[in-house]
Amino acid sequence: MRILVIAAAVMALTVASAQAQGRRPPNDGAKPADNKPKVDEKAYKAALERIPEPKDKYDPWGGARPSEPAKKPK
Repeated sequence: MRILVIAAAVMALTVASAQAQGRRPPNDGAKPADNKPKVDEKAYKAALERIPEPKDKYDPWGGARPSEPAKKPK
């Protein structure tokens, strides 16, 4: 009997969550407003050109190991 009650509770919770996922707000037929800003290609390319080029190549492991190998004295 106890197993039957637990199985019924699990089924009820599963069905309730499935119903909640399927609900949609009513559509009035109106298009949603386009709130995305327009991309200006010329301004984008100009901004990319203003970024200075790095003098040294970036080494992400620079802090984990020495940049120059240690030389052994003879």
